[in-house]
Amino acid sequence: MTVQRMNSGRLPLAELEGIRAEFGPGWPERKRTLLARLARARLGSARAVARLHELLVFLRAYPDDREILRQVETLLATFDHRPDLRCFRAALADTGIAGTAITFPFFAETAWRLAERFPDRLAIAWDAVADPARLERWLPFVAHPAEAPGLDEIAWSPGEWLDRMRGRMPDVAQADAAFFLRRLRAAIPDSFLFERVVDDLELTFRLTAGPATPARTRERLGGAPVAFHAAPLRRGRPDLKQELSRGPLGTLRPSQVEALSGRSASRILALARDAMVTRGRDLDAFAYGSVDDIRLVTWDDGLQFAVIGVRPERRLLLEAVYAFLTLKNGVPIGYVLNSALFGSAEIAFNVFETFRGVEAAQVYARALATVRQIFSASAFTIFPYQLGDGNDEALDSGAWWFYQKLGFRPREPKVVTLMNRELAQLARDPSHRSTRATLARLARENVFLHLGRERRDVIGEVPLPAVGIAATALLSRRFPAALDRGDRACAKEARTRLGIATLAAWSRSERAAFHRWAPVVLLLPGLDRWSRSERAALGDVIRAKGGRRESDFVQLFDAHPRLPAALALLARRSENT
Repeated sequence: MTVQRMNSGRLPLAELEGIRAEFGPGWPERKRTLLARLARARLGSARAVARLHELLVFLRAYPDDREILRQVETLLATFDHRPDLRCFRAALADTGIAGTAITFPFFAETAWRLAERFPDRLAIAWDAVADPARLERWLPFVAHPAEAPGLDEIAWSPGEWLDRMRGRMPDVAQADAAFFLRRLRAAIPDSFLFERVVDDLELTFRLTAGPATPARTRERLGGAPVAFHAAPLRRGRPDLKQELSRGPLGTLRPSQVEALSGRSASRILALARDAMVTRGRDLDAFAYGSVDDIRLVTWDDGLQFAVIGVRPERRLLLEAVYAFLTLKNGVPIGYVLNSALFGSAEIAFNVFETFRGVEAAQVYARALATVRQIFSASAFTIFPYQLGDGNDEALDSGAWWFYQKLGFRPREPKVVTLMNRELAQLARDPSHRSTRATLARLARENVFLHLGRERRDVIGEVPLPAVGIAATALLSRRFPAALDRGDRACAKEARTRLGIATLAAWSRSERAAFHRWAPVVLLLPGLDRWSRSERAALGDVIRAKGGRRESDFVQLFDAHPRLPAALALLARRSENT
């Protein structure tokens, strides 16, 4: 292949990058011409192949018309067969492009799921394992007793032992990671303990590419409706307070929210999990997602949020955590992590790199509107990491000012002073930009957005970890010698206080939620002065924590006439003890 042939795509690639987000008369024709040239081109570097891939993925999410979508789908369907992809396959590792390997220290839940789905393709990346001796200590638990004499005396490496143990039967193909995880899971049936052991091993895994392994090239929700773009994209900055309170984002119509179940829910959850795998990430709310708590919220222009709740046994004690997979014409373009309680929500918003700089503010406004509707939130919190505290990506993007311009404000006096100083300097010099050091100082504290009056009983202000400290003090004081840490005694006393004769009619997960909450019930200030109906309502709140949808718990908690104030008071009293 000549150099001229290898460089034949350089100019059309650059031109298409420049016009990818341009929509309106004349643009579709030019894009179609460039796509046709790139289909025949052979690119001369791994970076160029990756650039082409990202353009195709972008145009799949933002197609001008049906013909462009057809061209893009055709190119993506055979992308892993391109000669230039094969030439640069090694250099494109960890990009999530079809035909390339992914190496990442996946959490135990994700690694286990990959081992079950692709046992022949999930291996241990030994070159990235810092301490193989940790794994060596667990080899007896995956071995047969007859192998013990060899394990005790022969100094083969853990990798050599696993290679010998798993054998080479053609009809039982297992890579070493899959073999190890599956044998270890058989030895440790308790899923929580299994995950703790695997995570403590700090293994890095390598998933080699196959026809069905996760790949960004193939990521799309099948059957999703397609909205074509014939006019320029919305690039303005919405007035969040106005739109969320009274504007077009104020109310979701029932037709916009679809509760999913069965195969539809499973497909959404699998897509969300794979979207993390292909980007070398792990998100607990997706990893532990519940197929019984998934809704698809549809906005305009092909924008959707797959709202995914957590399985009951994995839920937090207090706030409810949901993750949203953001979809554009069925293509994952980002995710939202939401923690809700007290009529408020703590939001983490991420747009995948391919789709940044396009409609971020508009998508964010609809993410907040979705949170507002599902959880009845009237206040929103952005925590420091999302702003850039310990997060280089957020610092580089100037995330703090993105949220400030949308109406979020700090409360910490030092940060308020610094913000005002930067705003004054910007007024004097419109070209002024905050330094990285200034952004880092701004990002050290939460910022807040209130749709109504400002209040302090919101996530980020109520010290919820202190409730756990109070529970420790109670259990250590009243049940210091109990092997179950007072679990049964607390549950019995809590039932008596709430007037619940029995939990027999409750589901297993609902009963587990009651046991987890029992020490908190005993700690709530003023509970003895609550009416019978208020105490019964608290029982309903706790039961909902273990129910199908955790958002029901949030709604019942926030609607309770006494519970939010009592829990906030408990947290604040316990904060400095």
